[in-house]
Amino acid sequence: MTTTRSWARAERLARARKEQAERGVDALLLGPSADLEYLTGYRPPALERLTMLVLPAQGDARLVVPALEAPLAAGHLGDLEVEVAAWPETGDPVALVTGALAAAGAAGGRLAVGDRLWSSFLLRLQDALPGAGFTPASAVTRQLRMRKDAEEIQALARAAAAIDQVVEHLGELRWAGRSEQELARDIGQAIRDTHDECCFVVVGSGPNAASPHHEATGRTIRPGDPVVVDIGGRLDGYCSDTTRTLVVGEPPAGFRELYTLLHAAQLAGCAAVRPGVPAAAVDAACRDPITAAGQGELFLHRTGHGIGLEEHEDPYIVAGNEEPLEPGMAFSIEPGLYPRGHYGARIEDIVVCTDDGGRRLNTTPRDLRIVS
Repeated sequence: MTTTRSWARAERLARARKEQAERGVDALLLGPSADLEYLTGYRPPALERLTMLVLPAQGDARLVVPALEAPLAAGHLGDLEVEVAAWPETGDPVALVTGALAAAGAAGGRLAVGDRLWSSFLLRLQDALPGAGFTPASAVTRQLRMRKDAEEIQALARAAAAIDQVVEHLGELRWAGRSEQELARDIGQAIRDTHDECCFVVVGSGPNAASPHHEATGRTIRPGDPVVVDIGGRLDGYCSDTTRTLVVGEPPAGFRELYTLLHAAQLAGCAAVRPGVPAAAVDAACRDPITAAGQGELFLHRTGHGIGLEEHEDPYIVAGNEEPLEPGMAFSIEPGLYPRGHYGARIEDIVVCTDDGGRRLNTTPRDLRIVS
């Protein structure tokens, strides 16, 4: 759970109501999710028992929860003006949701439903509210979460510093002769030692490095192998995410040249960040030099994704996204090159758009790193 103060959460609820009113949304309906955590500080697991925040644009907010979780929910809400409406094991939580909507005059209105809400709950709500219209809640919540406040940026910086500690010690591990899975276990433990939880560990060696979301296997890492290490965790509710590329001993033929191109492209992407620049322009700043060098087909994915309470969130740094960057937006800059069947390379930093440019939260060197 995050440690945001209750007054800040009250301000977030007020902004959510304002955003709803501006977008013609009569109520937000949020189940367990980062959206719920952002507004209330409470993020229960997504289970078969319905938990749902009912936040009307006008009227009282209610958090519908299973009775056995009501004390826990109330503890997280603190003095936030959200009523806890508990339902017993044999009760009907959907009836509590519809009742809260009716009390606010929103039962027949336009309802913004959490993007991650299970279909089993949504279908029941649609049956119970035939006069309502349903739309994704992200139309509202992305506007709230996309621009981080000072406290959130500090949290992201702490998470970035924690993952940088892990990266700094990668050279102390033995690489040659060990499996990807063995290295992933060691790195995962280092993330758990510096974070509240480990979210993911990608260790792709040799030809496996050409798979951006590779899952570690029993493949033995050998001298001459490039190794892509993409890792992240969660600290105080906020995510870390960084990627560095290592080589075990002497790099294979052509790899240094490929990496030099990638390094320059990643630097260009970071340098392109400033307010008013479209997200697509940052993608282009990374992609254009790679394309000009005749390697454009090797850059398989977008340049980056937003980060915060979730590993991937708005804004997305991708071609076609003409949304201008604003101070407080935080996202990855992570171009990669993947000659299939040979090797791969990626460099990733988290960057925050500031009033006059971009601030890189990850500070470990991007130079090609030789390990043994």
